[in-house]
Amino acid sequence: MNILVVDDDGIIALSLKTILEAGGQTVVALGNNGEQAVCLYKQYHPDILLMDIQMKPVNGLEAAATIHQDYPEAKILFLTTFKDDEYIVKALEVGAKGYILKQDFEGILPALLAVQSGQSVFGGEIISKFPVISHSEEEKFSQKRKNCYKEKDISEKELEIIRLVADGLSNREIAAALFLSEGTIRNYLSNILDKLDLRDRTQLAVYYYKHL
Repeated sequence: MNILVVDDDGIIALSLKTILEAGGQTVVALGNNGEQAVCLYKQYHPDILLMDIQMKPVNGLEAAATIHQDYPEAKILFLTTFKDDEYIVKALEVGAKGYILKQDFEGILPALLAVQSGQSVFGGEIISKFPVISHSEEEKFSQKRKNCYKEKDISEKELEIIRLVADGLSNREIAAALFLSEGTIRNYLSNILDKLDLRDRTQLAVYYYKHL
């Protein structure tokens, strides 16, 4: 797997390179800002871009948006710190395949492998930062959400699958939770994406949270 690493902290970038290469991966280049991320992506076409968000003069979100204009299939995994939680939804909106904490060095390689296999990756700490609402509010929004999806011809089963995708579960985990095969889940997801006119499960998660 060829990986491009972009982080404005040179020590972190080199540490990531060491960790990834020790795990048998290839780091094609290192960058330190969003402008370099765009240029290096065009030069190397890596399997995955592992990128920080808070960089100057061009940040990771801006770089990701630019890259996806020319390479909509680009797989971008964002690195962040606890103080970056306000960027979670923005990262999803620009097409990020994952959003993980810099502190979790042991989880970075597994996250990259999961993204390479087509999954979206969001750590438990990241999921926990999504807004928490009360039971009464949940009931009200749940009905509103159901009405919204009903207009799109989304069934109750499909809505449950959407919720599990938004919770960060893989196809295998969803299949186990619903006592279905992975193939059946893939078919459900394909139909759901067609009905909602979405590209992938990351967009589906964004759609879900936007319609809470």
